[in-house]
Amino acid sequence: MSDIAQVAAQMKLESPVMAATSLEVRNAALAGIREALLSSADEIFAANALDLVSAEESGVAPAIVKRLRFDEHKLADVCAGIQDLISLPDPVGKTLLARELDEGLTLYRESCPIGVIGVIFEARPDALVQISTLCLKSGNCAVLKGGRETAHTNKALFQVIHAAAVEAGLPNGCLYQVEAREEIAELLACDTSVDLLIPRGSNAFVRYIMDNTRIPVMGHADGICHVYVDRDADLEKALHIVVDAKTQYVAVCNAAETLLIDRAAADVLVAPLVKALQDKGVEVRGTDEVRALADCEPATDEDWDTEYLSLTISVKLVDGVDEAINHINAHGSHHTDAIVTENAETAARFMQLVDSAGVYQNCSTRFADGFRYGFGAEVGISTSKLHARGPVGLDGLVTYKYKLFGDGHIVGDYASGVRSFHFRDLA
Repeated sequence: MSDIAQVAAQMKLESPVMAATSLEVRNAALAGIREALLSSADEIFAANALDLVSAEESGVAPAIVKRLRFDEHKLADVCAGIQDLISLPDPVGKTLLARELDEGLTLYRESCPIGVIGVIFEARPDALVQISTLCLKSGNCAVLKGGRETAHTNKALFQVIHAAAVEAGLPNGCLYQVEAREEIAELLACDTSVDLLIPRGSNAFVRYIMDNTRIPVMGHADGICHVYVDRDADLEKALHIVVDAKTQYVAVCNAAETLLIDRAAADVLVAPLVKALQDKGVEVRGTDEVRALADCEPATDEDWDTEYLSLTISVKLVDGVDEAINHINAHGSHHTDAIVTENAETAARFMQLVDSAGVYQNCSTRFADGFRYGFGAEVGISTSKLHARGPVGLDGLVTYKYKLFGDGHIVGDYASGVRSFHFRDLA
């Protein structure tokens, strides 16, 4: 048995103990982590400096280097996030159903932690803090593997977080950090110990995880998000929304990659939208119809299925909301898609028929985020329709169990007709 397999097996044994910890202990652990991060700031920043130097020497793109940085601003953000997380209600032990099946025979459905969660995430130090604290608040044990570009920062953060959690009374096996890339394959083989995997990263990486494990996987492989600007759109709103959705932070899964414009208003909308994007340094790739109205690069069929994660966007004209819906459902990744329109009926049709985890009217796709939803950050965004969908916060990290209380009840009595069910929901 590999080291990771042994660790995961021990975590599996400790996970019921972790699940049984009180909200007071879990919140005390979060408060301790927050204080420990603040008091260890200098050591964490020094570790991050090593990662930044290494990244620059390796020629890592500036947009990616920005994600690697963990400074006073990032520390303040994660500490504020922890404080928000402490204030959120306990997701564990909620009564979701209470039903009397017969006199003296009562059924309850109660929320409980998933157990052992493996999270493999991109090189972003603040993600380690968010993921670990979300798992702890929801009563889960977690195996964490961050991107190698922030190895020094991740190690420093993990040591601080784990020590504070254990000091507050959580089990020693509540968290474990995988450091070596080759250990990922070992983690993928732990299907008897790890209950759920959440991979975050490139399309190719997430597909690799999905194809090489028997552990259930939650997440998304692509972030091909759309903004559709309708004939009844307010142009000023559209300009702000489209520019924000594309440029506010390009290297993320909820940034817009395709802009669809209603052909009925193309003469009014295309030129200013394209110019606004180009003024922000965006390379616009348009169809022949778009290029007839604005100077931009030609688009190809491949563009509609591309997640750029850069200052590039594809633009296409469509015949109204129905063609926009069809295009999004055919080429999107079911992540987050937005319509800009003042027509409530058109918006309702779009939001009903677009098959995505997040569907927005008159706002940027960049709002698809656990922190912005008030979830206390997120472990990732799921495009699955099973268990959790969209930004996965505390409620996405719990499942449920049934508890049945009887008084000598046996099925034979019901099979023979001696007794019968009456199914009465309790207040």
